[in-house]
Amino acid sequence: MIHNYDEPVYLISVVSKLLDIHPQTLRQYEREGLIAPSRTDGRMRLYSQRDLDKIKTVLRLTRELGVNLAGVDIILRLKEKIARLESEIENLHIDSVQYKYQNNNSQQDKKKELPIKDPQNIYDITDLTVFEKTQNIDDNNSNNRK
Repeated sequence: MIHNYDEPVYLISVVSKLLDIHPQTLRQYEREGLIAPSRTDGRMRLYSQRDLDKIKTVLRLTRELGVNLAGVDIILRLKEKIARLESEIENLHIDSVQYKYQNNNSQQDKKKELPIKDPQNIYDITDLTVFEKTQNIDDNNSNNRK
């Protein structure tokens, strides 16, 4: 059975095993506001695939890049803002194309709707290799100044 990207289906124990993370750490991420799993009527936490991707990002930032949770929070907020702005730009581009199409064709019957792009995983941080390379260059430059 295939689930929607945002459908909460994973229990905390499953997420814990899948990502090799202690359940208390997941609870701490929730207290810090980094994740917000859904709750059942019985108050059990349920995580979606989007939540899992977000947790993977938090783990990569903390474990591999040494970012503290306050820094992770800022990075996640910025990534979400960038995704919203990119979506807005895409929608404006679609509106622009539709406007041009309408002006080029006098017949309203030929108007076609273009699909709106919906980003799935905005928490993919594979592009942070640029950050890592820049950080290494900055470290080397500061060592050369000493």
